[in-house]
Amino acid sequence: MSTTTTLSEAYREHPLHPHHIIPIDFNSVCSLPESHKWPKSDDLYDNKISVPVIDLRDPRVAQLIGRACEKWGVFQLIYHGIPLNLLKDAESEARRLFSLPSRQKLKALRAPAGATGYGIARITPFFDKYMWHEGFTIMGTSTHDHAKQLWPHSHAKFCDVMETYQKKMNILADQLTELIFKSLDISEEQAEEMNWVGSSSALQLNSYPSCPEPNRAVGLAPHTDTSLITILHENSIAGLQIFKQEVGWVSVKPVDGALVVNVGDLFHILSNARFPNVLHRVSVNQKRQRLSLAYFYNPPTDSTVVPIVKSGQVARYRPVTVKEFISLKAKSPEKALSCIKT
Repeated sequence: MSTTTTLSEAYREHPLHPHHIIPIDFNSVCSLPESHKWPKSDDLYDNKISVPVIDLRDPRVAQLIGRACEKWGVFQLIYHGIPLNLLKDAESEARRLFSLPSRQKLKALRAPAGATGYGIARITPFFDKYMWHEGFTIMGTSTHDHAKQLWPHSHAKFCDVMETYQKKMNILADQLTELIFKSLDISEEQAEEMNWVGSSSALQLNSYPSCPEPNRAVGLAPHTDTSLITILHENSIAGLQIFKQEVGWVSVKPVDGALVVNVGDLFHILSNARFPNVLHRVSVNQKRQRLSLAYFYNPPTDSTVVPIVKSGQVARYRPVTVKEFISLKAKSPEKALSCIKT
């Protein structure tokens, strides 16, 4: 009898050393430690252009999303149907978590071979310096166990909010995927042939504390997401930057009530490289904490992603299962795609 691999199990095969998991106690440092001090960057970013803002109610929404995915790999979505009070509640619960004392947060520390719980970014081992970041990852039913470790007697609200948030995000992600399929002229028959029954997803809560030397620190180093798409809610503090070819780094200005949607590696593969898997990074603020909630939406872990090739085109990538690609990315983020090039 076949068994289904969960997203958490897919990461279990790639354990991390504890020093690549445990954040520093940000409240105990008054100056930027050498371990977190990055070389001064000459990278400039463009504040004059903005990523597309798309209204989900627009009759041309599939066309607009398809164009944004192709030209940018990212867009901001308004009138998306997620209640604003739910976004505020989720952000408030994330703030409550990250406001806990360091010793309390460490009770829910991510295990070396685990994928859920408290810790620093999984991309940490691939950089020489640490990032000014702490995170909390939720997959499947992990919410309750970790929340109980943090709040033995007051975890119910956190669990309820995060469960509702994930359900609403999953519905939206399904809707966006259908619209993107439509923009790629993927028929219902082709979609059914993919046999993607359900999805695998993860919710990542991110905190970027105020930083004494923001010009020498990095919130998140440049990377792409492994996901099909990522849906991001962020507070009003700017920090997200995306890289656009022939332009350079572009600051994503927070739009009240909007969600940021970006193309991940798996949609890049599925689109046969028509959609860029947008490179992005996060800067930090000297006076204010930045919070974000990233919902990573994937096909089922055992499913196969096959490039959609139009007449006269050649497949840029070979078919790959989600689990195999996660493994390739965990071993070498920069070389994962080249490993499956045709």
